[in-house]
Order: sequence, then structure tokens, then C-alpha cells
Amino acid sequence: MALNNMYGARLPQQETMVGAGVQLLVLALLGTAIGMGPAGWLTGLVFAFATWAVLTRALRRTRPRSFGPANRVTLGRAILVGGVTALVADSFESSPPVSLLVGLTAVALILDGVDGKVARRTGTSSALGARFDMEVDAFLILVLSVYVGMSLGPWVLLIGTMRYAFVAAARVLPWLNGELPPSMARKTVAALQGVILLVAGSGLLPYDVNLAAVLTALALLVWSFGRDILWLWRRNGQGIVERAPENRERHERVPSRELVSVGAAPAGSEG
Repeated sequence: MALNNMYGARLPQQETMVGAGVQLLVLALLGTAIGMGPAGWLTGLVFAFATWAVLTRALRRTRPRSFGPANRVTLGRAILVGGVTALVADSFESSPPVSLLVGLTAVALILDGVDGKVARRTGTSSALGARFDMEVDAFLILVLSVYVGMSLGPWVLLIGTMRYAFVAAARVLPWLNGELPPSMARKTVAALQGVILLVAGSGLLPYDVNLAAVLTALALLVWSFGRDILWLWRRNGQGIVERAPENRERHERVPSRELVSVGAAPAGSEG
């Protein structure tokens, strides 16, 4: 029985190794297709290793029986994000094919709506899956912010770093860890960030239009975060700080905004 449990625990970790292998294959294909330079290769390899290491560590702690179908979708998205990250890093040395970058990003954004649905239909939702999905989404927005910021200015990085700043602030201000109520407005604003940054990065629209669109995205994001922070502050002022649901693993509890921030899936996504 113990051997079966040990074997079952190794299966999800083996899938992360397969994912890392596919990531290396994608990088090799990109490198061959566009002649990717050292910056792109190094950044892509660091991303692949970091994703494998963090995900493997999380799996060892939670010990799921299987990796799960929706996590496979999210892992596929992570591989695409790794490719986008390598292309953006390479763009500091040379201009990568915009169509390739836009294509990888578009597929990653489209699949963002797939993993959650798969999780709900298969009944495999978990805190690990939600966290994995959220981290992939947030990092993609950060990378897109870096890319668009090269043409519109460094202020665009505010979009990509806002969620990370919130998480950092929550470590100092515990009341920010309160559970937020569901909000369609929050989900809409989060989804718009990736779409607007993708369009701006494609170069299809005039500079002024891209500037106005990204400024609007930033304004909406500030409003969304500000509204949630105010709600949490008012709840905390009444001496009420919502906790994560009791059925989540203790070590997997994360600040509420982490589960619903930029590009993140709502709590309850698959694992």
C-alpha cells in the first residue's frame, strides 16, 4: 500500500518533468526559427527551471493523487508563457517576429478560460490549481508589461507589478489577506489587461490609440485594486477578517487578492 502511495505521488512530479522537457523543446524551436540570442535563451531556461522547481515543491507538499486535466492545460499555458518570456528578453537585443509573439500570447490568453472550466467539469478544483493558474496569468501580464513598456514607457510596468505589490503589502498588513466576495467587474478588469497589452504590443494600432488604451487599462486596474482594498479595510475596521475556506490546505492559503488579481482565475480553479 505504501509503495502504491509513493508511486502515485511520483506521477504528478513526472508530469512536471515532461513539461520542463517540452519547454526546452519550444525554446529550441524558437531559437532555430528566429536565431534567438543569449538573453532569450538564458531567460527561457531560467523560467523553465523555476517553473519546474516551484511546481515540484508544491506537489511534494500537497501530494495530490494525480496532476489533473486542468493542471495539464495550465502547464501548457506556462510553456507558452515561457516562450513569450524568451522572446521578450530577446527583444532587448533584436526585434523578434511580432506575429510569433502575438500568436503565443493569444493562445495562452485563450486557454486561460479553459483550465477553470475543465476543473469544474471534472470536479478536480484545488487551491494548488488556483494558485498555479494565478501565477501563470500574473507573470504573463508582467512580461507583456515589460514588452509594451519598451514603446510606451516604463510606467506600463505598474500594470504588471501591481499584483505583486499587493501581495508584498499583505505580508505587512494582515488585513489585506481577507477573503474578497466574487465580482464580475474584477474578473472583467483582470481579463482586459492581457487583451489590451496584447493589442498594444502587436503594433497594429497607432501610437496614440495604444497609449490611450493602456492608460485606460491601468486606470481600471487601479480602480479595481482600490475598491477591493477599501472593502478589506472596512471589514477589518469592524474586526472581521475573512479567512480562506477551511477545506483548503493550510500551507496553500494565499491572500485573497492573489486568487482574483490580474489575469487570475477565481478561487476554486483546478488542481
